[in-house]
Amino acid sequence: MKIVFVGPTLPDARRVAGAAITLQPPAMQGDILSATKRGATAIGLVDGNFEQVAPVWHKEILYALTQGVQVFGAASMGALRAAECAPFGMTGIGEIYRQYAQGERVDDADVALIHGPAELGYLPLTLPLVNVDVTLRRLADRQLLSVEAVAAVRAAAAGVFYKERTWAAVVERARLPAGTDRTCLADLLAAEFVDQKRIDALLLLDALHNAPNQRTVVVRDWEFNSTSMWKRLSGQPDASS
Repeated sequence: MKIVFVGPTLPDARRVAGAAITLQPPAMQGDILSATKRGATAIGLVDGNFEQVAPVWHKEILYALTQGVQVFGAASMGALRAAECAPFGMTGIGEIYRQYAQGERVDDADVALIHGPAELGYLPLTLPLVNVDVTLRRLADRQLLSVEAVAAVRAAAAGVFYKERTWAAVVERARLPAGTDRTCLADLLAAEFVDQKRIDALLLLDALHNAPNQRTVVVRDWEFNSTSMWKRLSGQPDASS
């Protein structure tokens, strides 16, 4: 069984994932452990909850790896956890993962956005900074926006709290040259928008499709430590209590 935790990054995941992959909503703490116990052979982590509930715990990812489950991460929460757990065997995928893994990007909020509920297709209400950056890079490469304007928009985007970041808010705050048509600029940014999170999530689905249908325990140079907190999460008796 192959499972992917995905939501706003890929709202049409059910259409593009295919029947071989079981879809689950954005993960929270305990979900990867539960998927492992249910017999998953490969797990993909794209989206995760983090404000109102406890986020995916690194420990449950490590546990899944000890059970021979391949764990992939990309695009959003998955890219963060993959960058943190890659030394233990988690597989990171895509450009956003690469940026975190190589230290080019360090702020978790760069992948965050506000969105509507699943019933409304996870309608995006704000912009993640990772998508702003790649969009600006595209505009610069195509010489559709000056170096000065790119720098101004990027600085403004970085200064807007992720819950408030929209193209309108960014363009309004950008320190642009006098006479700049901000309406045209906002239209250009929206028209040339690059959704890197979606691109990376689709790559993760490809990796899941190509993953083996059975678990494979590999030789590790680390040991899983079953702490008292882990025992509570996994429902094991704690001899110390």
